[in-house]
Amino acid sequence: MKCVLTIAGSDCSGGAGIQADIKTMEANGVYAMSAVTALTAQNTTGVYGIMESTPEFLESQLNCVFSDIFPDAVKIGMVSSVPLIQVIGDSLTKWKASNIVVDPVMVSTSGSRLLKEDAQAALMERLLPLASVITPNIPEAEVLTGMSIVSEEQMEEAACRLGELYPGAVLIKGGHQVSDANDLLYDQGKLVWLRGERIDNSNTHGTGCTLSSAIASNLAKGFSMEESIRRAKAYISGALRAGLDLGKGSGPMDHGYAIPDTDF
Repeated sequence: MKCVLTIAGSDCSGGAGIQADIKTMEANGVYAMSAVTALTAQNTTGVYGIMESTPEFLESQLNCVFSDIFPDAVKIGMVSSVPLIQVIGDSLTKWKASNIVVDPVMVSTSGSRLLKEDAQAALMERLLPLASVITPNIPEAEVLTGMSIVSEEQMEEAACRLGELYPGAVLIKGGHQVSDANDLLYDQGKLVWLRGERIDNSNTHGTGCTLSSAIASNLAKGFSMEESIRRAKAYISGALRAGLDLGKGSGPMDHGYAIPDTDF
């Protein structure tokens, strides 16, 4: 069995963060492991508290994983401080990790900035160059490129700019301002539009975490970058289509929609 490591924060309500990552990885047929960057007190209505791991403890988690069950792929979610970013970058370099998927969580779905400028700079300088693929949404791609993105042509320009800045592939997710479920992949100088099905479901908590984890899972299993993303998009469409409705806010998806309901 292939193994995938998520490096991210915990969501106690289970819809995003490492909980969503682990559910996604298991549903996509890989063994899931986690290194926790922070504990959060949150639910479908918001985030009410954050307690970060220390850099030393995060490094210990990473060493424990890599020295024992070496991951075939790594997904990195929200990391909010410079010391933690540096530890992750140093550890991935030391252990020669591969198939690294970085979800650069910098701007929320509502447009709120989630990273301070020093952490944003560290993310761009230390982690994005290590990525096999980065998966910014449109507001994040605007921050990374310094340009406004309000059309598909501008998405293409932004993807090319990021592709010239970083060695890995770039997946700009188009669900925020431009084209609903249509995403754009830049890989090895080639642009590919990945058209997606628009699912009428307002419960979208954790979609970014889920997509990046599904991509990492399929890369671990040996699929190409484009095929890994297509399979990840199909999985997330199924999880949204299942129509799970929990909580008082934007609820989670049904990560286990394809798992048989077994009566033991």
